[in-house]
Amino acid sequence: MELTKNDIKTKNNKKKKKNNKYPYMFIAPTLVLLMLFYIIPILVALGISFTNIDLAGLANFSKVDFIGFENYINLFSDELFKTSIVNTMVYVFIGVPTVVFLSLGVAILLNYGTDKIFGFFRGVYYTPSITNAVAVAVVWGYIYNSQYGLLNSFLSWFDIAAVGWLTDPMISKISLIIVAVWKGIGINMVIFLAALKSVPKSYYEAADLDGANRFQKLRYITLPSIKFSIFFVTTTTLIGWVQFFEEAFVLTEGGPLNSTLSMALYIYQKGFSRSQFGYAAAASFILFAIIITVTIIQFKLRKKESDFI
Repeated sequence: MELTKNDIKTKNNKKKKKNNKYPYMFIAPTLVLLMLFYIIPILVALGISFTNIDLAGLANFSKVDFIGFENYINLFSDELFKTSIVNTMVYVFIGVPTVVFLSLGVAILLNYGTDKIFGFFRGVYYTPSITNAVAVAVVWGYIYNSQYGLLNSFLSWFDIAAVGWLTDPMISKISLIIVAVWKGIGINMVIFLAALKSVPKSYYEAADLDGANRFQKLRYITLPSIKFSIFFVTTTTLIGWVQFFEEAFVLTEGGPLNSTLSMALYIYQKGFSRSQFGYAAAASFILFAIIITVTIIQFKLRKKESDFI
């Protein structure tokens, strides 16, 4: 019995539908983990942010009351929360450009050489990024110590008065930024190095024939060729710095006078130190909204740049 065209088409459609199930089987474990450890906790936290749940509420849910947007209203009238937002913005505006610029600069310098000495320096710059943040902060705490720290000991050789690296409200911010920048260069340097290695050498050979100098090759060949990597590093670095936490938590605990208090540290203190879980959840969603907004802006700017080009 011969099959008609409709029968063959129906049979092929059934095969396609059957084959379309296999990709979902492969991604199912990841989707399950994503739901269990990301989506569901986010939804639970969102629900908690509209309640007054605290430590007593965890023991007895009957003491938990739905209070609507009261937590969010109180946050925007909380001067300490406003201070944490300002401090976080300072970290972002200073730290992000510094990390991106230094990471790119180090990657470009290391990309010129292939000797063992360059491999050694790649390891030197990358090591801080894989070192535990708490361990790094503890070491820097000794370096910044006002009485017997390495920096003030060095300044004493030149009869310069000791500096309150972690006790002065203005200097303490810069001190934390230096630690975070030092730690953040390595991983971004690796990304830039990988991007630089992918730039065709024929571009540079053609530029040499045209008599281009190093600055011209950097401006017209290197940077345009790795612009996607620059965008990726800038976006991920920005998201990371908005969640600035480890350095402030270990080195200053938000002091002095809350001058180094970040939004993430504020959320930690409210949620885990004072057990105000609903209030902390509301603050975390404001931080989440800021991260989403900043990321969307980054992608919009990237899209406009692509359309312009």
